[in-house]
Amino acid sequence: MERRTPPDGYRRAIEAHRQATRLSRTDPAIAEAVERQTAAMRELSRRAFPEPDTIPDDAPAPIDQARAQRRRQAAATEAAALRRARAERAAQSAGVLTRHRRPDEAA
Repeated sequence: MERRTPPDGYRRAIEAHRQATRLSRTDPAIAEAVERQTAAMRELSRRAFPEPDTIPDDAPAPIDQARAQRRRQAAATEAAALRRARAERAAQSAGVLTRHRRPDEAA
């Protein structure tokens, strides 16, 4: 199937429409207002979210720091659980009956 080329009148009408659309969108006053607003928003953003000081290349990224912190907390929790389990086993083997309190219970 062969494509037909559009008539000359159609092409002229489309080109006239494109030219008219371009002209109506480039109002200098609106363009200046948009530039001022964009500059003001960038300044507000810069103040609200300042760039951090330069970070050395070998420094861990914030996400890596958060992961390392979570790993340390998990390791500390695991160590405390192991200590508590060992103490319970030692108490059971010694024949001492103990009841562990929940952290929110009073002594």
